[in-house]
Amino acid sequence: MNRKPIFDAVRAMLGRAFTPEEVEALDDACDAAEGSIAGSASAAPSSPTAVAKAPDGRAIGSKGVALIKSFEFCEKHRSDGKFDAYPDPGSSDGKPWTIGWGSTGSDVKPGVVWTQAQCDTRFDTDIKVYANAVAKAIGTAPTTQNQFDALVSFHYNTGAIATATLTKKHKAGDFAGAKAEFGRWTKNAGKVMKGLVRRRDAEAALYATP
Repeated sequence: MNRKPIFDAVRAMLGRAFTPEEVEALDDACDAAEGSIAGSASAAPSSPTAVAKAPDGRAIGSKGVALIKSFEFCEKHRSDGKFDAYPDPGSSDGKPWTIGWGSTGSDVKPGVVWTQAQCDTRFDTDIKVYANAVAKAIGTAPTTQNQFDALVSFHYNTGAIATATLTKKHKAGDFAGAKAEFGRWTKNAGKVMKGLVRRRDAEAALYATP
């Protein structure tokens, strides 16, 4: 289940960003709604560069944050130091409207203006949600920090970690196959975007870095 629309809707109703405690509570509620799938995954093949990690509670590292911000930037900057919401330049209808570090949601629309602090706070809150989603999707599969960071960046941009073949190959220990999957996610509205090509290349390179 893609949880982003749920988080966006609740955030819009609150009219503010979530606290870390609220993020955890809402994430737990989504878990309960989905139901649990326990004990069905077999152990993934071992790798000399991968270590087993707990299925949740992981945090994105500095390399992952730097990668995301190098592509998202913090837009759209105004002369007064604040930021305007802007339409997606690659979509035919301008959706989703975006602000700050690639933040979207029902509260991001034409005319919305945020301060730098609002952009940073929203990113810090959202990235935890995306990291938790990746951790749940990969479960106990052996995963290095660089692999995890690359997967979080991928999910932050696509929202597809739960269903992507990339995830299935990673969980199976097919790291070469998973790396190749990044390159399949380069289109927006059916068109290959140069920016997405560069981002997928960077994510694949980080994923493959020991």
